[in-house]
Amino acid sequence: MSLVLQNFHGHALLPHLDALGSLRIRVFREYPYLYDGSLEYEREYLRIYTSSTRSLVVLVFDGKSVVGATTCLPISDEGPEFQQAFTNAGGYDLGDICYFGESILLPEYRGQGVGKEFFARREAHARQIGCHMAAFCAVDRPADHPLRPASYRPLDDFWQAQGYTRHPELQATFVWKEIGEEAESPKKLTFWLKRL
Repeated sequence: MSLVLQNFHGHALLPHLDALGSLRIRVFREYPYLYDGSLEYEREYLRIYTSSTRSLVVLVFDGKSVVGATTCLPISDEGPEFQQAFTNAGGYDLGDICYFGESILLPEYRGQGVGKEFFARREAHARQIGCHMAAFCAVDRPADHPLRPASYRPLDDFWQAQGYTRHPELQATFVWKEIGEEAESPKKLTFWLKRL
């Protein structure tokens, strides 16, 4: 497989918005997110990356197909639900934090080093825009969750190998509809941080 990774900033992402939204729906349907999304919601959610001049979206192409993506932007450009954990904790300068959004890749393309490249590109971008801390969050699920596949492996070891530390004191609540739910419900996520 010959994969091509391409960086996009702001409005340059617009022609690829639906492809990115469709990929998010497909990948986040897997455990642990179990996301039951719609393209309409995705278009609205992803607009922040087209409107922020300091955003970065890396798309992974196999030919003309988008098979992976990762995103980041200053957390000060994100909504209050992303910022609240840091504001409540105190001691954090929101202008110094780059929020790393999703890192998604179709299963057949995993294990080829793309995840490491995603972190390298986002960290380089964070430094370029003057941020000294990288942050992302991951959904918290109990070990005995009924929809957890036997083959599921958490990414904690991979994230730690990239230099990130889990901060259980920094939590966010996001709302989405998951598989089997009639309506959206709140989900807890915990932040991971790295000094750049």
